[in-house]
Amino acid sequence: MVALRFRQPPRRIRGSGRGMPSPGASHVNHSIIVLGASAGGVEVLSTVCRGLADDLPAAVFVVQHVSPGGLSRLPEILSRAGPLKAHHAVEGERVELGRIYVALPDRHLLLDDGGDRVLLRRGPQENRARPAVDALFRSAAVACGSRVIGVVLSGMLDDGAEGLDAIRRCGGVTVVQDPADAEWPDMPCNARERAGAEHCLPAADLPALLLRLARSAAGPAVPIPAELVLEARISRQELTVMSEDITTVGKPSALGCPECGGVLNVVGEATAPRFRCQVGHAYGPKTLAAHQAESLDKALGVAYRTQRDRRNLYLSMERAARQRNRMQEAARWQKSADEAQRFADLIGTAVDELRQSGMPPTEGADA
Repeated sequence: MVALRFRQPPRRIRGSGRGMPSPGASHVNHSIIVLGASAGGVEVLSTVCRGLADDLPAAVFVVQHVSPGGLSRLPEILSRAGPLKAHHAVEGERVELGRIYVALPDRHLLLDDGGDRVLLRRGPQENRARPAVDALFRSAAVACGSRVIGVVLSGMLDDGAEGLDAIRRCGGVTVVQDPADAEWPDMPCNARERAGAEHCLPAADLPALLLRLARSAAGPAVPIPAELVLEARISRQELTVMSEDITTVGKPSALGCPECGGVLNVVGEATAPRFRCQVGHAYGPKTLAAHQAESLDKALGVAYRTQRDRRNLYLSMERAARQRNRMQEAARWQKSADEAQRFADLIGTAVDELRQSGMPPTEGADA
């Protein structure tokens, strides 16, 4: 695998007066904390922020899944919960220690190459979400390497699993909420399975861990995998101005993207595949399965309603034919109506069986 090596000099993060050690210092701390949550996330994020110290020597970045057109009051909630001030991230603002940066609806929250400034991008959805946990985690991992602490909290399906693995591969620290403690355990459970989390704790115990880790020395710089660099660039691209020089990663599969219909590439190892299309839409396997099931359910629903509409049309034509005393024509319309009803019954049975088979859940958590 091709890898790019990035130097990680000690860096002062401006604005708080509590920056990183100078270039001559003996170590660099874990100065970037990224938190990802979805369903059930507001409560656990409040718990974590409530326990953080006012002198936390790290900047905190939060992605909570939220509807694109939703109104997010999460910064107000987190500011009231604990001593650190939270605000919606602003494009291009400098990163400061002791601040909480919250993702805006319909914008990926990212870091620039040096990890010094905030980027907001309406790039391709990942795991059907924008903002996406994977996009933030991957961006932080590529920009800041071993200085990053990644934390996956309550939520459904598998957003955050690949992002936490990216942090692990770039030398950062991986943390998940104990699934037994999470209102929705899928996200921390899948992340732990994928990334092998170093720490797995209940929400109430996470603040003390984060403070200890933030005050500890980060590990040495490690090679940054080239495909993570490329995927971080993809997340930065606005959909309307996708750069032609950016190509996606992976190898073409026989699957189509549920979002745009393009070919999905298989990315990663065969034992833990994930998927990304040419436009940039990205999926973990469980999110892709859920999206496929939902698309199938919708398609079958349309087919069922169409067959019922055909039946009703044919019956109206049959009645009109009888009124004109055209009995053979009426019989043909009746036969067509019976066939449409039979097809509708078959489709209805398929819909019922699909739903009873345990169709993967979908979610839409607002904050």
